[in-house]
Amino acid sequence: MAPNAIDQTRRMLSLVTYLRERPGARIDDVARAFGITADELIADLDVLPMCGTSFRGGDLLEIDTDGERIWWRNADALGSDTAQPLRLASDEATALLVAARAVATLPGLRESDRDALRRATAKLEEAAGESASASSRLSVTFESEGGVFADVDRAIAERRRLWLRYYSPARDELTEREVDPIRLFAVGHTYLEGWCRLSEARRTFRLDRVAAIRLLDEPADPPAVELRDLSEGLVQPSADDPEVVVEVGPGGRWVAEYYPYDSAEELPDGGLRVTLRTPDPASLRRLALRLGHDGRIVAPRELADSAREAARTALAAYGE
Repeated sequence: MAPNAIDQTRRMLSLVTYLRERPGARIDDVARAFGITADELIADLDVLPMCGTSFRGGDLLEIDTDGERIWWRNADALGSDTAQPLRLASDEATALLVAARAVATLPGLRESDRDALRRATAKLEEAAGESASASSRLSVTFESEGGVFADVDRAIAERRRLWLRYYSPARDELTEREVDPIRLFAVGHTYLEGWCRLSEARRTFRLDRVAAIRLLDEPADPPAVELRDLSEGLVQPSADDPEVVVEVGPGGRWVAEYYPYDSAEELPDGGLRVTLRTPDPASLRRLALRLGHDGRIVAPRELADSAREAARTALAAYGE
């Protein structure tokens, strides 16, 4: 099984300590000690020189190899005994101060969090000196999603139910619903996962599609559900989900790059016949409209008919 990013990160952290104590270590010996191949070790060594206390000269790890041994040129400068105390540069301090002040203005932020943020900002201002005055001339304004995030975060902390007016792109409509929040997470966009009282099922809501939100006095009481592992992405089809077959031309091959699929068969014209699964086949109507002449839904038949009807309705609207 291929190592994931977390495994590689842990190995590289251990590798830094290992190499500091063994100047000129042989590649084969190090690879054997970590239970990896020489090629995997070289790949790690290609990444390590991009790490350090900052991206400024002298702060990055100067690690290289002659193909047989590994040399760490500035191990003493970055060692635990001789390293200089970590200090923020003026641009880093400015960025932190601007961000902290902006977050402190978010509506719905818990007062305890706001107070803690203000105290931390005051300490940072004192330490930053002249950088603090420069940061006072900059400001950041959050769009509406920031307020939605704060309300959802508060609802989760206080275990309160939420009322939402939510836009569903699959049906092109606004719906009103009550949701018992479970968690916030980010996969490209920021989402709320919760138990929807309208559908009586677990649902995921994208925060930038929330048109209105209100905290209710009723306590949230979502059923016990197993949290999904989202490390592989938001859409993770199940073997029990309905099967959909889509045929695309050369201009639609991108579908196989953006949608998890069971199989992709090459077609004579340079296109693909893609078989995929989704818990909501109707959501793929938008995919069919986006593809236009570059693709079509083949099965199931009712979904193909629905996509054609949606296309005819869209074309009629343009004609009007």
